Amino acid sequence: MALFKALVLFFFFFLTNVSLLLNFTNAEDPFAFYNFEVTYLTASPLGVPQQVIAINGKFPGPTINVTTNNNVVVNVRNKLDENLLLHWSGVQQRRSSWQDGVLGTNCPIPPKWNWTYQFQVKDQIGSFFYFPSLNMQRAAGGFGGFIINNRPIIPIPFDTPHGDIVIMIGDWYTRNHTDLRKDLDAGKDLGMPDGVLINGKGPYRYNDTLVPDGIDFEQFDVHPGKTYRLRVHNVGVSTSLNFRIQSHNLLLAESEGSYTVQQNYTSLDIHVGQSYSFLVTMDQNASSDYYIVASARFVNESRWQRVTGVGILRYTNSKGKAHGPLPPPPDDEFDKTFSMNQARSIRWNVSASGARPNPQGSFRYGSINVTEIYVLRNKPREKINGKNRATLSGISFVNPSTPIRLADKYKLKGVYKLDFPTNPITGPPQAKTSVINGTYRGFMEIILQNNDTKMHSYHLDGYAFFVVGMDYGEWTNNSRGTYNKWDGIARTTAQVYPGAWTAILVSLDNVGVWNLRTENLDNWYLGQETYIRVVNPEANNKTELPMPDNALFCGALQKLQKPQHISSGASIGKNTVKLLLTWLAFVCALIPIF
Repeated sequence: MALFKALVLFFFFFLTNVSLLLNFTNAEDPFAFYNFEVTYLTASPLGVPQQVIAINGKFPGPTINVTTNNNVVVNVRNKLDENLLLHWSGVQQRRSSWQDGVLGTNCPIPPKWNWTYQFQVKDQIGSFFYFPSLNMQRAAGGFGGFIINNRPIIPIPFDTPHGDIVIMIGDWYTRNHTDLRKDLDAGKDLGMPDGVLINGKGPYRYNDTLVPDGIDFEQFDVHPGKTYRLRVHNVGVSTSLNFRIQSHNLLLAESEGSYTVQQNYTSLDIHVGQSYSFLVTMDQNASSDYYIVASARFVNESRWQRVTGVGILRYTNSKGKAHGPLPPPPDDEFDKTFSMNQARSIRWNVSASGARPNPQGSFRYGSINVTEIYVLRNKPREKINGKNRATLSGISFVNPSTPIRLADKYKLKGVYKLDFPTNPITGPPQAKTSVINGTYRGFMEIILQNNDTKMHSYHLDGYAFFVVGMDYGEWTNNSRGTYNKWDGIARTTAQVYPGAWTAILVSLDNVGVWNLRTENLDNWYLGQETYIRVVNPEANNKTELPMPDNALFCGALQKLQKPQHISSGASIGKNTVKLLLTWLAFVCALIPIF
């Protein structure tokens, strides 16, 4: 009896303290809880039944909507038949690359396993998205929006919109992602996509010849006279898309966490992996609905007519269906100068309040001394050991069986090499696990040189970088004279035009191991990536959070994986605490019986 009462008393104090801790942290930095069940689903977005990846039965998945400094807890149940990782594209994971969800830093979640991500959206605002990062899975879906709002005390640099609308655009194949992988493994190109989806749906039947009957299309209902914030993400495989709305201006307001100088565009090129926020005022008459269009860029438009996404913007008092030809794309089908000038016109709003990159305590990034320079060149795919591979600076990245960050933690040797070259290598290409050795608190200049014939966009995890220049030809030291050293946009994904270069600057103030990759899924799958390893030599725990208790183990550390990790979460949720306290009260009521 005494022992039983002692145990009850222990659990009471334990659970009460957990509850108080959660309430305390909730008051300072609230928690947002999500449960994601990742499954296959049969859908027919282009009229052909196929296997897609759904989250909680939805394709695309649900939008995560949180506020700056919130703690986000996402419990993921992998019900696919293959490994899974979810990556939070653009979320910087301050001090915690453990939660980044890419293969170089995390062991994958095996089929039928549970794993819980927990991270803080520290000092960030903006429009982002999440997606499955392994083995071309994004080509099958599994993506969704990720919104980080300003805290109420920090104003946004425009009037509060009437509503938020998340729009996911992207090229789409009717072949399964596993078949796309097989084609790449066999040395084939993926070929022309079968269409462009808007929020997982096919095109509105604007043309009876081009679009089959019975296609389900996306429709957005809006109120006349109101202004909406449209958060548009290109989640596709490899196609740059031009986004436009018939008869409506797009007032650009934000890009991947940075408020922009507000400028009107009739259309904007959105490259793979990029995200933009537009303010759109419903100022047209309601005589009809209006077309929303996402069409392929830098291709033969007559040949690619079928590869066009079309949705509908419908005023609540609309009097008829959309009609007439689609609003035209820019008149530069193969001349990319217009697109590059448009990209250069996007400027950072340096006067806006809110979370922003703050290198070395100064917004004047142009006056900071560069400490490291890397020229990264991509070329058309090359043969390495008889296999088609994609390279960066002549190196095709090989993902290690033991993630880099885990190898560091357990002091494993030989998992990777800190020997990524500052300039492209000469001689034949190599396939290896070569990593950039970044200097903590250094200021790195990265030149992305595209010597391929295709458009590429590059993404860096863990940071927002400053896009300071882009031009055609080969980058040289003299190219720095063209840099924008004052209000270049800070973002996470930058396009690099064929036969051109893009220069970015990044302040390495976030400890961890961070993926730098092409967002083109086919080349990413074939090795066009590396990692930047940033370590604080003082090794104090203020610059990096400890390894999470529920970390997964694989590769050389597989033996450390414990069965209970399968269902363990990163934290105890408030509902769980309430349930346990209820159970405890019930047990206490039974004590007199004993």
